[in-house]
Amino acid sequence: MAIEIQVPALGESVTEATVGKWLKSVGDTVAVDEPICELETDKVALEVNATAAGTLSEIVAEEGANVEVGALLAKITEGEGAAAPAAAPAAEKAEAAPTGGGSLVEVHVPALGESVTEATVGKWLKAEGEAVTQDEPICELETDKVALEVNAPVSGALARIAAPEGATVELGALLATIDGTAQGTAAPKAAAPAAAAPAPAATAPAAAAPAGANVRASAAEVAKEKGIDVSKVKGSGAGGVVTKADVLAYASGGQAAAVAPAPVAAAVAAPAEEGGLPREEVVPMTRLRRTIAKRLKDAQNTAAMLTTYNEVDMSAVIALRNQYKEIFEKKHGSRLGFMSFFVKACVQALKEVPEVNAEIREDAVIYKNYYDIGVAASTPAGLVVPVVRGCENRSFSEIENEIARLGKRARDGKLSMDEMTGGTFTISNGGIFGSLMSSPILNAPQSGILGMHAIKERAVVENGQIVVRPMMYLALSYDHRIVDGKGAVTFLVRVKENLEDPQRLILDL
Repeated sequence: MAIEIQVPALGESVTEATVGKWLKSVGDTVAVDEPICELETDKVALEVNATAAGTLSEIVAEEGANVEVGALLAKITEGEGAAAPAAAPAAEKAEAAPTGGGSLVEVHVPALGESVTEATVGKWLKAEGEAVTQDEPICELETDKVALEVNAPVSGALARIAAPEGATVELGALLATIDGTAQGTAAPKAAAPAAAAPAPAATAPAAAAPAGANVRASAAEVAKEKGIDVSKVKGSGAGGVVTKADVLAYASGGQAAAVAPAPVAAAVAAPAEEGGLPREEVVPMTRLRRTIAKRLKDAQNTAAMLTTYNEVDMSAVIALRNQYKEIFEKKHGSRLGFMSFFVKACVQALKEVPEVNAEIREDAVIYKNYYDIGVAASTPAGLVVPVVRGCENRSFSEIENEIARLGKRARDGKLSMDEMTGGTFTISNGGIFGSLMSSPILNAPQSGILGMHAIKERAVVENGQIVVRPMMYLALSYDHRIVDGKGAVTFLVRVKENLEDPQRLILDL
Protein backbone atom coordinates (compact mmCIF):
# COMPACT_ATOMS: atom_id res chain seq x y z
CA MET A 1 0.00 0.00 0.00
CA ALA A 2 1.39 3.44 -0.95
CA ILE A 3 1.36 6.12 1.75
CA GLU A 4 1.39 9.75 0.60
CA ILE A 5 3.70 12.24 2.34
CA GLN A 6 2.37 15.78 2.13
CA VAL A 7 3.65 19.22 3.08
CA PRO A 8 2.63 19.75 6.73
CA ALA A 9 1.28 22.94 8.30
CA LEU A 10 4.08 25.49 8.23
CA GLY A 11 2.89 27.96 10.82
CA GLU A 12 0.68 31.03 10.96
CA SER A 13 0.53 32.98 7.66
CA VAL A 14 3.06 30.62 5.97
CA THR A 15 1.55 28.89 2.94
CA GLU A 16 4.49 27.58 0.94
CA ALA A 17 8.01 26.26 1.30
CA THR A 18 11.02 25.19 -0.73
CA VAL A 19 12.27 21.61 -0.74
CA GLY A 20 15.78 22.04 0.63
CA LYS A 21 17.24 18.55 0.67
CA TRP A 22 16.11 14.95 0.41
CA LEU A 23 17.63 12.87 3.21
CA LYS A 24 16.48 9.61 1.58
CA SER A 25 16.59 8.38 -2.01
CA VAL A 26 14.06 6.33 -3.95
CA GLY A 27 14.44 2.71 -2.87
CA ASP A 28 15.76 3.50 0.60
CA THR A 29 14.04 1.94 3.59
CA VAL A 30 12.57 4.36 6.12
CA ALA A 31 11.29 4.00 9.66
CA VAL A 32 8.27 5.64 11.25
CA ASP A 33 9.04 9.26 12.25
CA GLU A 34 12.42 9.14 10.50
CA PRO A 35 13.29 12.44 8.73
CA ILE A 36 13.17 12.03 4.96
CA CYS A 37 13.48 15.61 3.67
CA GLU A 38 14.00 19.21 4.71
CA LEU A 39 11.70 22.13 3.90
CA GLU A 40 12.66 25.80 4.08
CA THR A 41 10.29 28.74 4.55
CA ASP A 42 10.97 32.43 4.99
CA LYS A 43 10.77 31.92 8.75
CA VAL A 44 11.88 28.40 9.66
CA ALA A 45 13.52 25.25 8.35
CA LEU A 46 11.87 21.97 9.27
CA GLU A 47 12.17 18.27 8.64
CA VAL A 48 9.38 16.10 7.23
CA ASN A 49 9.17 12.68 8.85
CA ALA A 50 7.95 9.41 7.44
CA THR A 51 4.43 8.58 8.59
CA ALA A 52 4.91 4.85 8.02
CA ALA A 53 7.72 2.31 7.79
CA GLY A 54 8.57 0.93 4.37
CA THR A 55 10.39 1.90 1.19
CA LEU A 56 10.56 5.36 -0.36
CA SER A 57 9.00 4.46 -3.69
CA GLU A 58 8.60 7.91 -5.32
CA ILE A 59 9.85 11.48 -4.85
CA VAL A 60 7.30 13.87 -6.32
CA ALA A 61 8.82 17.26 -5.38
CA GLU A 62 12.50 17.58 -6.27
CA GLU A 63 15.04 19.65 -4.36
CA GLY A 64 14.55 23.38 -5.00
CA ALA A 65 10.85 23.00 -5.85
CA ASN A 66 8.32 25.38 -4.29
CA VAL A 67 5.46 23.50 -2.63
CA GLU A 68 2.28 24.64 -0.91
CA VAL A 69 0.78 23.30 2.32
CA GLY A 70 -0.84 19.92 1.59
CA ALA A 71 1.11 19.33 -1.64
CA LEU A 72 2.37 15.81 -2.36
CA LEU A 73 6.05 15.35 -1.55
CA ALA A 74 6.62 11.61 -1.86
CA LYS A 75 5.14 8.13 -1.56
CA ILE A 76 6.16 5.31 0.75
CA THR A 77 5.34 1.67 0.08
CA GLU A 78 4.69 -0.02 3.39
CA GLY A 79 6.76 -3.10 4.24
CA GLU A 80 8.08 -5.05 7.17
CA GLY A 81 11.60 -4.77 8.49
CA ALA A 82 12.09 -1.19 7.39
CA ALA A 83 12.13 0.11 10.92
CA ALA A 84 14.86 -2.26 12.05
CA PRO A 85 17.88 -0.34 10.72
CA ALA A 86 16.84 2.87 12.48
CA ALA A 87 16.01 1.07 15.70
CA ALA A 88 19.14 -1.07 15.80
CA PRO A 89 21.60 1.57 17.05
CA ALA A 90 19.25 2.58 19.83
CA ALA A 91 18.74 -1.03 20.87
CA GLU A 92 22.46 -1.69 20.80
CA LYS A 93 23.15 1.33 22.97
CA ALA A 94 20.35 0.45 25.35
CA GLU A 95 21.92 -2.96 25.94
CA ALA A 96 25.27 -1.35 26.67
CA ALA A 97 23.82 1.22 29.04
CA PRO A 98 23.93 0.36 32.73
CA THR A 99 20.51 -0.47 34.06
CA GLY A 100 21.28 -1.56 37.58
CA GLY A 101 18.25 -3.81 37.42
CA GLY A 102 15.92 -0.87 38.00
CA SER A 103 13.33 1.02 36.01
CA LEU A 104 14.51 3.54 33.42
CA VAL A 105 13.11 7.07 33.46
CA GLU A 106 13.14 8.93 30.16
CA VAL A 107 14.22 12.58 29.92
CA HIS A 108 12.55 14.45 27.06
CA VAL A 109 12.95 17.90 25.51
CA PRO A 110 10.70 20.20 27.60
CA ALA A 111 8.36 22.90 26.33
CA LEU A 112 10.53 25.56 24.70
CA GLY A 113 8.02 28.38 24.35
CA GLU A 114 5.51 29.61 21.83
CA SER A 115 6.45 28.89 18.18
CA VAL A 116 9.73 27.17 19.19
CA THR A 117 9.72 23.52 18.14
CA GLU A 118 13.38 22.49 18.21
CA ALA A 119 16.64 23.11 20.01
CA THR A 120 20.31 22.20 19.83
CA VAL A 121 21.98 20.12 22.54
CA GLY A 122 24.68 22.50 23.71
CA LYS A 123 26.55 20.57 26.39
CA TRP A 124 26.09 17.46 28.49
CA LEU A 125 26.90 18.25 32.10
CA LYS A 126 26.86 14.57 33.05
CA ALA A 127 28.41 11.51 31.39
CA GLU A 128 26.87 8.05 30.93
CA GLY A 129 27.14 6.04 34.12
CA GLU A 130 27.55 9.14 36.27
CA ALA A 131 25.39 9.68 39.34
CA VAL A 132 22.70 12.38 39.18
CA THR A 133 20.39 13.81 41.80
CA GLN A 134 16.81 14.94 41.30
CA ASP A 135 16.52 18.47 39.83
CA GLU A 136 20.26 18.57 39.08
CA PRO A 137 21.11 20.03 35.64
CA ILE A 138 22.26 17.29 33.28
CA CYS A 139 22.42 19.10 29.93
CA GLU A 140 22.01 22.49 28.27
CA LEU A 141 19.73 23.21 25.31
CA GLU A 142 20.00 26.20 22.99
CA THR A 143 17.08 27.56 20.99
CA ASP A 144 16.79 30.51 18.65
CA LYS A 145 15.96 32.77 21.57
CA VAL A 146 16.92 31.23 24.91
CA ALA A 147 19.36 28.81 26.49
CA LEU A 148 18.03 26.53 29.20
CA GLU A 149 19.12 23.71 31.44
CA VAL A 150 17.36 20.34 31.57
CA ASN A 151 17.18 18.88 35.06
CA ALA A 152 17.07 15.24 36.13
CA PRO A 153 13.49 14.19 37.03
CA VAL A 154 14.79 11.53 39.47
CA SER A 155 17.97 10.57 41.29
CA GLY A 156 20.03 7.67 40.00
CA ALA A 157 22.59 7.07 37.27
CA LEU A 158 22.60 8.47 33.73
CA ALA A 159 22.06 5.24 31.83
CA ARG A 160 22.12 6.48 28.23
CA ILE A 161 22.55 9.73 26.32
CA ALA A 162 20.21 9.57 23.32
CA ALA A 163 20.97 12.99 21.82
CA PRO A 164 24.69 13.88 21.59
CA GLU A 165 26.11 17.40 21.83
CA GLY A 166 25.36 19.41 18.70
CA ALA A 167 22.29 17.36 17.80
CA THR A 168 19.07 19.13 16.80
CA VAL A 169 16.13 17.83 18.82
CA GLU A 170 12.42 18.51 18.54
CA LEU A 171 9.94 19.20 21.31
CA GLY A 172 9.34 16.00 23.26
CA ALA A 173 12.29 14.13 21.74
CA LEU A 174 14.21 11.69 23.92
CA LEU A 175 17.36 13.20 25.42
CA ALA A 176 18.47 10.51 27.85
CA THR A 177 17.39 7.75 30.22
CA ILE A 178 18.10 7.60 33.94
CA ASP A 179 18.24 4.41 35.99
CA GLY A 180 16.40 5.42 39.14
CA THR A 181 17.80 2.56 41.24
CA ALA A 182 21.49 2.66 40.22
CA GLN A 183 24.12 4.55 42.19
CA GLY A 184 26.37 5.67 39.32
CA THR A 185 29.98 6.78 39.46
CA ALA A 186 31.10 9.77 41.53
CA ALA A 187 32.24 11.89 38.62
CA PRO A 188 34.55 12.01 35.73
CA LYS A 189 33.78 9.39 33.17
CA ALA A 190 34.43 12.17 30.67
CA ALA A 191 37.85 12.92 32.16
CA ALA A 192 39.67 10.40 29.95
CA PRO A 193 38.98 12.13 26.63
CA ALA A 194 39.84 15.48 28.20
CA ALA A 195 43.17 14.16 29.46
CA ALA A 196 44.01 12.70 26.07
CA ALA A 197 43.51 16.05 24.34
CA PRO A 198 46.61 18.11 23.47
CA ALA A 199 47.61 20.40 26.31
CA PRO A 200 47.33 23.74 24.43
CA ALA A 201 43.83 22.96 23.17
CA ALA A 202 42.68 21.85 26.61
CA THR A 203 43.88 25.01 28.31
CA ALA A 204 42.77 27.49 25.66
CA PRO A 205 39.12 27.81 26.74
CA ALA A 206 40.06 28.41 30.36
CA ALA A 207 42.60 31.06 29.41
CA ALA A 208 40.20 32.76 27.00
CA ALA A 209 37.56 33.18 29.70
CA PRO A 210 39.03 33.96 33.13
CA ALA A 211 37.56 31.91 35.97
CA GLY A 212 34.75 33.68 37.76
CA ALA A 213 34.26 36.21 34.93
CA ASN A 214 30.56 35.32 34.70
CA VAL A 215 28.64 33.37 37.31
CA ARG A 216 25.04 32.22 37.09
CA ALA A 217 22.95 33.07 40.12
CA SER A 218 22.19 29.40 40.77
CA ALA A 219 25.93 28.66 40.74
CA ALA A 220 26.67 31.52 43.12
CA GLU A 221 23.96 30.30 45.49
CA VAL A 222 25.35 26.75 45.61
CA ALA A 223 28.90 28.08 46.02
CA LYS A 224 27.78 30.18 48.97
CA GLU A 225 26.03 27.21 50.59
CA LYS A 226 29.12 25.02 50.24
CA GLY A 227 31.63 27.73 51.13
CA ILE A 228 33.36 27.60 47.73
CA ASP A 229 35.36 30.48 46.30
CA VAL A 230 33.60 30.76 42.95
CA SER A 231 36.58 32.57 41.42
CA LYS A 232 38.47 29.26 41.55
CA VAL A 233 35.81 27.41 39.55
CA LYS A 234 36.35 27.18 35.81
CA GLY A 235 33.22 27.93 33.82
CA SER A 236 32.03 25.53 31.14
CA GLY A 237 29.07 27.60 29.92
CA ALA A 238 28.98 29.88 26.90
CA GLY A 239 31.65 32.57 27.20
CA GLY A 240 33.16 30.90 30.29
CA VAL A 241 30.01 31.18 32.43
CA VAL A 242 30.23 29.26 35.70
CA THR A 243 27.15 27.04 35.98
CA LYS A 244 25.64 25.21 38.91
CA ALA A 245 27.04 21.96 37.53
CA ASP A 246 30.57 23.43 37.51
CA VAL A 247 30.30 24.29 41.21
CA LEU A 248 28.95 20.84 42.07
CA ALA A 249 31.75 19.22 40.08
CA TYR A 250 34.33 21.38 41.84
CA ALA A 251 32.86 20.43 45.23
CA SER A 252 33.12 16.71 44.41
CA GLY A 253 36.64 17.04 43.02
CA GLY A 254 35.45 16.47 39.46
CA GLN A 255 36.25 19.89 38.03
CA ALA A 256 38.30 18.29 35.26
CA ALA A 257 35.19 16.64 33.91
CA ALA A 258 33.15 19.80 34.23
CA VAL A 259 35.53 21.86 32.15
CA ALA A 260 36.25 19.33 29.40
CA PRO A 261 36.31 21.34 26.17
CA ALA A 262 32.94 21.66 24.46
CA PRO A 263 32.58 20.32 20.91
CA VAL A 264 33.99 23.45 19.33
CA ALA A 265 36.06 23.43 16.18
CA ALA A 266 39.39 25.11 16.93
CA ALA A 267 41.64 25.97 13.99
CA VAL A 268 45.13 27.19 14.80
CA ALA A 269 46.47 29.35 11.99
CA ALA A 270 50.03 29.32 13.35
CA PRO A 271 51.94 27.72 16.22
CA ALA A 272 50.95 29.00 19.62
CA GLU A 273 52.92 31.86 21.08
CA GLU A 274 55.08 31.17 24.10
CA GLY A 275 52.19 32.25 26.34
CA GLY A 276 50.22 29.14 25.31
CA LEU A 277 47.26 30.66 23.41
CA PRO A 278 46.85 29.93 19.69
CA ARG A 279 46.89 32.92 17.35
CA GLU A 280 43.40 32.11 16.06
CA GLU A 281 40.45 30.05 17.20
CA VAL A 282 37.37 29.18 15.15
CA VAL A 283 34.30 28.93 17.37
CA PRO A 284 30.95 28.05 15.77
CA MET A 285 28.19 30.56 16.48
CA THR A 286 25.56 29.39 18.93
CA ARG A 287 21.99 29.04 17.71
CA LEU A 288 21.04 32.13 19.75
CA ARG A 289 23.87 34.20 18.26
CA ARG A 290 22.96 33.09 14.72
CA THR A 291 19.36 34.11 15.30
CA ILE A 292 20.35 37.49 16.75
CA ALA A 293 22.51 38.14 13.69
CA LYS A 294 19.76 37.10 11.28
CA ARG A 295 17.03 39.14 12.99
CA LEU A 296 19.14 42.30 13.11
CA LYS A 297 20.09 41.99 9.45
CA ASP A 298 16.50 41.22 8.46
CA ALA A 299 15.38 44.37 10.28
CA GLN A 300 17.85 46.44 8.27
CA ASN A 301 16.79 44.83 5.00
CA THR A 302 13.04 45.12 5.64
CA ALA A 303 12.40 48.41 7.43
CA ALA A 304 13.10 51.89 6.11
CA MET A 305 15.14 52.54 9.23
CA LEU A 306 16.10 56.06 10.25
CA THR A 307 17.45 57.51 13.51
CA THR A 308 16.78 60.89 15.09
CA TYR A 309 18.69 62.29 18.06
CA ASN A 310 18.18 64.64 20.97
CA GLU A 311 19.75 65.28 24.35
CA VAL A 312 18.22 65.42 27.80
CA ASP A 313 19.30 67.19 30.96
CA MET A 314 19.13 64.49 33.67
CA SER A 315 19.45 66.94 36.59
CA ALA A 316 15.81 66.68 37.71
CA VAL A 317 15.69 62.87 37.55
CA ILE A 318 19.01 62.53 39.38
CA ALA A 319 17.88 64.96 42.10
CA LEU A 320 14.55 63.16 42.54
CA ARG A 321 16.27 59.79 42.63
CA ASN A 322 18.86 60.92 45.19
CA GLN A 323 16.15 62.41 47.39
CA TYR A 324 13.94 59.32 47.55
CA LYS A 325 16.11 56.30 46.67
CA GLU A 326 16.63 55.16 50.28
CA ILE A 327 12.95 55.53 51.20
CA PHE A 328 11.97 53.87 47.93
CA GLU A 329 14.21 50.85 48.49
CA LYS A 330 13.12 50.47 52.11
CA LYS A 331 9.43 50.50 51.19
CA HIS A 332 9.44 48.57 47.90
CA GLY A 333 12.49 46.32 48.23
CA SER A 334 14.03 47.45 44.96
CA ARG A 335 16.41 50.20 43.93
CA LEU A 336 15.05 53.27 42.18
CA GLY A 337 16.90 53.28 38.87
CA PHE A 338 16.71 55.40 35.76
CA MET A 339 14.91 52.78 33.68
CA SER A 340 11.52 53.21 35.34
CA PHE A 341 11.62 56.94 34.50
CA PHE A 342 12.42 56.13 30.87
CA VAL A 343 9.69 53.49 30.65
CA LYS A 344 7.11 55.90 32.04
CA ALA A 345 8.33 58.74 29.80
CA CYS A 346 8.11 56.49 26.72
CA VAL A 347 4.58 55.29 27.57
CA GLN A 348 3.41 58.91 27.77
CA ALA A 349 5.07 59.72 24.44
CA LEU A 350 3.71 56.56 22.77
CA LYS A 351 0.17 57.58 23.73
CA GLU A 352 0.68 60.87 21.91
CA VAL A 353 2.45 59.32 18.88
CA PRO A 354 0.71 55.92 18.50
CA GLU A 355 2.42 55.00 15.23
CA VAL A 356 5.69 54.43 17.12
CA ASN A 357 3.83 51.76 19.14
CA ALA A 358 2.41 50.12 15.99
CA GLU A 359 3.67 47.57 13.48
CA ILE A 360 3.20 46.76 9.81
CA ARG A 361 1.58 43.40 9.18
CA GLU A 362 1.38 42.57 5.48
CA ASP A 363 -0.47 45.56 3.97
CA ALA A 364 -2.02 46.82 7.22
CA VAL A 365 -0.88 48.94 10.15
CA ILE A 366 -1.66 47.42 13.57
CA TYR A 367 -2.08 50.08 16.25
CA LYS A 368 -1.68 48.78 19.80
CA ASN A 369 -3.47 50.33 22.74
CA TYR A 370 -1.29 48.55 25.27
CA TYR A 371 2.31 49.24 26.18
CA ASP A 372 4.54 46.20 26.64
CA ILE A 373 8.05 47.62 26.75
CA GLY A 374 11.05 45.44 25.95
CA VAL A 375 14.17 46.23 27.99
CA ALA A 376 17.29 44.97 26.24
CA ALA A 377 19.68 43.02 28.47
CA SER A 378 23.17 41.75 27.75
CA THR A 379 23.88 38.19 28.92
CA PRO A 380 26.89 35.87 28.48
CA ALA A 381 24.90 34.03 25.81
CA GLY A 382 23.99 37.18 23.87
CA LEU A 383 21.51 40.05 23.73
CA VAL A 384 17.97 39.28 24.91
CA VAL A 385 14.93 41.55 25.25
CA PRO A 386 12.58 40.55 28.09
CA VAL A 387 9.26 42.39 28.06
CA VAL A 388 7.71 44.38 30.91
CA ARG A 389 3.98 44.06 30.22
CA GLY A 390 1.22 46.56 30.92
CA CYS A 391 3.59 49.42 31.70
CA GLU A 392 0.75 51.94 31.46
CA ASN A 393 -0.81 50.37 34.58
CA ARG A 394 2.37 49.76 36.57
CA SER A 395 3.86 52.01 39.23
CA PHE A 396 7.54 52.95 39.37
CA SER A 397 8.17 50.26 41.98
CA GLU A 398 6.34 47.60 39.98
CA ILE A 399 8.40 48.44 36.89
CA GLU A 400 11.68 48.35 38.84
CA ASN A 401 10.79 45.02 40.50
CA GLU A 402 9.81 43.46 37.18
CA ILE A 403 12.98 44.67 35.46
CA ALA A 404 15.06 43.23 38.30
CA ARG A 405 13.22 39.90 38.13
CA LEU A 406 13.57 39.60 34.36
CA GLY A 407 17.22 40.68 34.49
CA LYS A 408 18.06 37.93 36.97
CA ARG A 409 16.28 35.31 34.87
CA ALA A 410 18.12 36.58 31.78
CA ARG A 411 21.53 36.24 33.46
CA ASP A 412 20.62 32.74 34.66
CA GLY A 413 19.49 31.75 31.15
CA LYS A 414 15.99 30.95 32.42
CA LEU A 415 13.82 33.38 30.45
CA SER A 416 10.78 31.75 28.92
CA MET A 417 9.54 32.53 25.42
CA ASP A 418 6.46 34.24 26.87
CA GLU A 419 8.75 36.66 28.71
CA MET A 420 10.54 37.61 25.48
CA THR A 421 7.76 37.93 22.92
CA GLY A 422 4.98 40.39 22.21
CA GLY A 423 6.71 43.67 23.02
CA THR A 424 5.42 46.84 21.37
CA PHE A 425 8.48 49.09 21.87
CA THR A 426 12.07 48.57 23.05
CA ILE A 427 14.52 50.52 25.20
CA SER A 428 18.24 49.74 24.95
CA ASN A 429 20.73 51.18 27.44
CA GLY A 430 24.20 51.25 25.93
CA GLY A 431 25.20 53.85 28.49
CA ILE A 432 25.93 51.19 31.11
CA PHE A 433 28.88 50.12 28.93
CA GLY A 434 30.03 53.73 28.40
CA SER A 435 28.45 54.36 24.99
CA LEU A 436 28.12 58.08 24.28
CA MET A 437 26.21 57.82 20.99
CA SER A 438 24.84 55.00 18.84
CA SER A 439 22.03 54.18 16.40
CA PRO A 440 20.10 51.14 17.71
CA ILE A 441 18.65 48.61 15.26
CA LEU A 442 14.91 47.94 15.34
CA ASN A 443 13.59 44.92 17.18
CA ALA A 444 11.29 43.67 14.40
CA PRO A 445 8.36 43.82 13.92
CA GLN A 446 8.32 46.86 16.21
CA SER A 447 8.50 50.31 14.65
CA GLY A 448 10.61 52.07 17.26
CA ILE A 449 13.52 51.59 19.67
CA LEU A 450 14.99 54.15 22.07
CA GLY A 451 18.72 54.15 22.72
CA MET A 452 19.95 55.49 26.08
CA HIS A 453 23.57 56.52 26.50
CA ALA A 454 26.10 57.50 29.14
CA ILE A 455 25.40 60.51 31.34
CA LYS A 456 28.25 63.01 30.98
CA GLU A 457 28.69 66.43 32.53
CA ARG A 458 28.85 68.99 29.73
CA ALA A 459 28.79 72.73 29.41
CA VAL A 460 25.40 73.96 28.20
CA VAL A 461 23.86 77.41 27.85
CA GLU A 462 20.86 78.29 30.02
CA ASN A 463 19.39 81.79 29.99
CA GLY A 464 22.55 83.15 28.41
CA GLN A 465 24.79 81.55 31.02
CA ILE A 466 27.20 78.63 30.59
CA VAL A 467 26.45 75.97 33.21
CA VAL A 468 27.51 72.36 33.75
CA ARG A 469 24.73 69.78 33.51
CA PRO A 470 24.57 65.96 33.47
CA MET A 471 23.54 65.33 29.87
CA MET A 472 22.52 62.21 28.00
CA TYR A 473 22.14 61.72 24.25
CA LEU A 474 18.95 59.93 23.18
CA ALA A 475 18.53 58.12 19.87
CA LEU A 476 15.22 56.96 18.39
CA SER A 477 15.47 54.53 15.50
CA TYR A 478 12.16 54.13 13.71
CA ASP A 479 10.57 52.56 10.65
CA HIS A 480 10.02 55.40 8.20
CA ARG A 481 7.41 53.31 6.35
CA ILE A 482 4.96 53.96 9.19
CA VAL A 483 6.52 56.75 11.29
CA ASP A 484 7.03 60.15 9.68
CA GLY A 485 9.84 62.48 10.69
CA LYS A 486 7.44 64.78 12.52
CA GLY A 487 6.11 61.92 14.64
CA ALA A 488 9.59 60.66 15.46
CA VAL A 489 10.84 64.10 16.51
CA THR A 490 7.66 64.75 18.51
CA PHE A 491 8.09 61.44 20.34
CA LEU A 492 11.68 62.19 21.29
CA VAL A 493 10.84 65.74 22.40
CA ARG A 494 8.07 64.40 24.65
CA VAL A 495 10.46 61.89 26.22
CA LYS A 496 12.93 64.73 26.81
CA GLU A 497 10.24 66.96 28.39
CA ASN A 498 9.04 64.16 30.66
CA LEU A 499 12.54 63.47 31.93
CA GLU A 500 13.54 67.10 32.42
CA ASP A 501 10.31 67.72 34.34
CA PRO A 502 9.44 64.30 35.90
CA GLN A 503 6.42 65.73 37.71
CA ARG A 504 4.68 65.52 34.34
CA LEU A 505 4.81 61.72 34.70
CA ILE A 506 3.04 61.85 38.05
CA LEU A 507 0.38 64.25 36.78
CA ASP A 508 -0.04 62.34 33.47
CA LEU A 509 0.66 65.47 31.38
